[in-house]
Amino acid sequence: MAATPFIIVPELTAIAVAYRQPNFIADLVLPRVPVGTKAFRWQKYALGEAFTVPETQVGRKGSPQQIDFASTEVNDAVVDHALDSPVPNDDISQWEAAHAAGMTGAPNPLFRATSLTTQLVQTRREFRAANLVFNPANYGANNKLSLAGTSQWSDFTNSNPQNDIALALDSMVMRPNIAVFGRATWSVLSRHPKLCQAIFHNNTNAGLVSRQQFADLFELDEVIVGDAFFNTAAKGQPAVVTRLWGKQAAFLHRNMQADTDFGITFGMTAQFGGAVAGTIEDSDIGMKGGKRVRSGESVKELITANDLGFLFSNAVA
Repeated sequence: MAATPFIIVPELTAIAVAYRQPNFIADLVLPRVPVGTKAFRWQKYALGEAFTVPETQVGRKGSPQQIDFASTEVNDAVVDHALDSPVPNDDISQWEAAHAAGMTGAPNPLFRATSLTTQLVQTRREFRAANLVFNPANYGANNKLSLAGTSQWSDFTNSNPQNDIALALDSMVMRPNIAVFGRATWSVLSRHPKLCQAIFHNNTNAGLVSRQQFADLFELDEVIVGDAFFNTAAKGQPAVVTRLWGKQAAFLHRNMQADTDFGITFGMTAQFGGAVAGTIEDSDIGMKGGKRVRSGESVKELITANDLGFLFSNAVA
């Protein structure tokens, strides 16, 4: 078998595995689930299966009724996501010389390239997750509401987010246990006078609701806020940064024990293997050639039960 030109480097892989931006939330919203092969199958369970009321009475010599949990097997496959960063051999040799001379402050150019490429790979994952979770097409017909005008939660006088959210949660067959907000939505919602009055038990029109107080009010396990930015400008143009998680609000049932074989949850991320990083020799980098540092992973973000989420689109102006 011919040797692959991509050489996995343990030190670089360790950087790729450990790298996590503190403001990324995709792993919290769509938890990673390992799969044994790149092509895999996941189970889509019928909504009514968990709510049937079968006969359970057994006669003295009878046999209990057998229950077969019907599900549809969905064929899928993870997708490779990776980026390269060129590092000239001249940069590497200069760092090696400085390091040998005891100048330990200079960053290893291969390590630095690994960190930067990993950051961009993870930013793209955050982008994919946000587009899935905040896409109205990924929700049941009765599990989404687009707000407009005075109903938007940024209208502190006319809107009533407490009522909107309570009605939405009560309408669902499995109550959500997490809330997912874009920063713009949470910053407005956490200051809403009606929520402040409900939580602080007074008539104040000013205050700031914490995530834990909001979670307690609506009986949620966790409130998750997306802070990440991305650059929407074309390559070579001045940067135009915007939030990855927009002005929406999603309430989801997340089952951390679910995997591709069993368990019902709004969504998950199938992952084959772990993040990897390594190098490829490239003679066309600079005068003396160099190495292309590659960092990537094999994943597929999935919405596995769209009835287990409720989406408010355009939650704030």
